[in-house]
Amino acid sequence: MTPTQTWTPKHNPWVIALVVTMATFMEVLDTSIANVALPHIAGNLSAGTDESTWVLSSYLVANAVILPISAWLATRFGRKRFYMTCVVLFGISSLLCGLAPSLSWLVFFRVVQGLGGGGLAPSEQAILADNFQPQKRGMAFAIYGMAVVLAPAIGPTLGGYITDNFDWRWIFFINVPVAIVSLMLTSRLVEDPPHARAKKNPGPVDVVGLILVAVAVGAGQVVLDKGQREDWFSSKFILIFQIASTACLIGAIFWEYYHPHPIIDIRLFKNRNFTISCVLMFMLGAALFGATVLLPQLVQTLMGYTAEQAGFVLSPGAVVIIILLPFVGRMINKVDPRWMIAFGFAAAGLGLINMARVNPSMDINTIIWLRVVQMTGVAFLFVPIQTMTYVGVPMEKNNNVSGMINLARNMGGSIGIAGLETILARRTQFHQSSLAAHTSGLDRPFQFSLDAITHAFTQAGYDAVTATQMAYAQIYQMMQGQAAWLAYIDTIWIYAGLCLVVVPLPFLMRRPKRGSGPVMGAH
Repeated sequence: MTPTQTWTPKHNPWVIALVVTMATFMEVLDTSIANVALPHIAGNLSAGTDESTWVLSSYLVANAVILPISAWLATRFGRKRFYMTCVVLFGISSLLCGLAPSLSWLVFFRVVQGLGGGGLAPSEQAILADNFQPQKRGMAFAIYGMAVVLAPAIGPTLGGYITDNFDWRWIFFINVPVAIVSLMLTSRLVEDPPHARAKKNPGPVDVVGLILVAVAVGAGQVVLDKGQREDWFSSKFILIFQIASTACLIGAIFWEYYHPHPIIDIRLFKNRNFTISCVLMFMLGAALFGATVLLPQLVQTLMGYTAEQAGFVLSPGAVVIIILLPFVGRMINKVDPRWMIAFGFAAAGLGLINMARVNPSMDINTIIWLRVVQMTGVAFLFVPIQTMTYVGVPMEKNNNVSGMINLARNMGGSIGIAGLETILARRTQFHQSSLAAHTSGLDRPFQFSLDAITHAFTQAGYDAVTATQMAYAQIYQMMQGQAAWLAYIDTIWIYAGLCLVVVPLPFLMRRPKRGSGPVMGAH
């Protein structure tokens, strides 16, 4: 055996897992916690609502851009040093975000925060993979999974509570003490195995590859974030960014494949398990983030729920995942992970189909139950996919694998949310046109409703002309509400279909040896 194979951490790996998960939880939380605070941020900094959305998109773009190069940076400076640098950068930029005097400065500090936060998740995953034996790796990833799943679920609720009861700046200030504690504990407890220590000559920086990947990911993120708002390719702004993203992506694939020291190791996709894991993690990101945005948006816009009530709708689903993840972590060595992944996507898809029966007369408890059923399936996805990703991959490739699998999840989430907004807008237009086509004076139900509403306004003291105009306005509002309901149901069905389509994919993966856990090629 080589020293890499026999290396074991000096400290308890479970304590290490909790320490590194702490900062990652705050980083993932920051992808969603600012959503509900945007109106307050815009008002306080004298900015428009559209301008304030850059507070979100700037963070996501920076987060996505740093992921591809995180493996090279961890190799060059050592994983522990890189991780601690990310924590410092994340903590300082969080403080500066809270102190920002204008929107321009806030966006700039959010970019810095995204750069620091983007390196945390892949570093943590590589740390967990190295500090735990293969048979215990499932439980370790379950701890990480709790952070990744719980953070975006409670983000909007926590952000709304802080904004309503304190000040939006505390959304960023709360990161500072967590970063300090994380930095102190990481310094004392975390160490690098031999293969993860700093290498003075890890190879030259692939500058061309870095630029291509950064432009492809950054421009693509801008397209996803602004596409629906700008009517997609009818906007020259969106068209230019999409062309740039596509051209750079194609160029990056060819450049990285033939480069001796690539920023992204394209050759990893020759590993069947890794390739399929990226696809599955992409779909998980789309389903998780898409559904997390869809449900609170539905209950707030169509059912009159407050932000706090919408948060309560999401919270029980997150609790179910937290309860199930340790069970999934223990079962990963006893049950074929491929069956667990297939079950997870099937259950999530059927849960979404069940959610498609949501209607205005449902009480909050029923809606919560629909969410719980859907998230039960999600609980069986993260750990098996995460662990199967490393099957057949050499340990020295851990940093590359972690960065790329996180990029897949983040891009899945971005596309899932952008797709949600687009589908809702287009299906609402479709149903509104369809309903309007059946709304005329020749339609007996419409005429009956118009006469009844007009009569009610007349009885309230309005003249006949005004009462008729108000009746038409109310019917139009009702029609818009019905079109929106139908659009939400269509969207739920589409996301359910996407989950069910990938159910067979896990069985194309190479099965790990029974009882050995998600074994890496170096073991």
